[in-house]
Amino acid sequence: MSLWFLIFLSVLQGVTELFPVSSLGHTLLVPALFGMHIDKHAPQLIPFLVALHLGTALALLGYFRHRWVALTRGFFGSLTGRPNDDGHMMWSLIIGTIPACVIGLLLEKRLEALFHDLKIVALALMVNGVLLLFGDRLQRTRAHKPPEKLTFRQAFLVGLAQIGALIPGFSRSGLTMIAGSATGLDKEKAAEFSFLLGTPIILAAGLLEIPKLFHAPGQLADAFLGGVLTAIAAWLSLKFLMRYFEGRGRLASFGIYCAAAGALFMIWFVLHPQPV
Repeated sequence: MSLWFLIFLSVLQGVTELFPVSSLGHTLLVPALFGMHIDKHAPQLIPFLVALHLGTALALLGYFRHRWVALTRGFFGSLTGRPNDDGHMMWSLIIGTIPACVIGLLLEKRLEALFHDLKIVALALMVNGVLLLFGDRLQRTRAHKPPEKLTFRQAFLVGLAQIGALIPGFSRSGLTMIAGSATGLDKEKAAEFSFLLGTPIILAAGLLEIPKLFHAPGQLADAFLGGVLTAIAAWLSLKFLMRYFEGRGRLASFGIYCAAAGALFMIWFVLHPQPV
């Protein structure tokens, strides 16, 4: 992999992972659109992409470091019989993480097969756009309550939304923001809960996949550099998005983009079939 291609993929991953536009979908579609070859059958592809995701996880942990410290203290407090809001939130995050982890482990090979058909990825991106438009309407019409008041049932339902993001083209952050809005969160709190919820599953994926890189030592340097560059891009994206959703930002903007981009990708790959 050339240095410029690595930089391109890393920045693309860092920007699109937290934006509700599907980082995995863009990582597969955009390089193919510009004739940049990614060997989708390479056994190191998924671990390398996970290394980029770990860069995002580091950015999330750094940005919300004070929140995670409070959540961890609250969690251990709850274990010693001292119920508290932070402990409740940590249990909510644990419960919300379970569905996607279980389904991801059970269907890992079948889900990886979807990476090979870019038309399916483009279609998923279009559907993602439609869902974001629906989520935007929810945010503007539903009553809201703070995330600390989420029940474990609600947290589990938001966690179920992460399963959809196992399909390339669907956005994890977008789906969980929509689910958060459906449970009554305002857009700022839905975004925060989505970003907090994403951190453990990204780290879990890394623990499972990163060891595969050691079977190809030449990939380690690329993965490390890519992870660092992704972390920087993700940090800047996160700062922008939190301000965006604190203000008058809407999911509809991303929904229109995803629907239009997915349609254009679909047309391109129908007219220019890619090698399988």
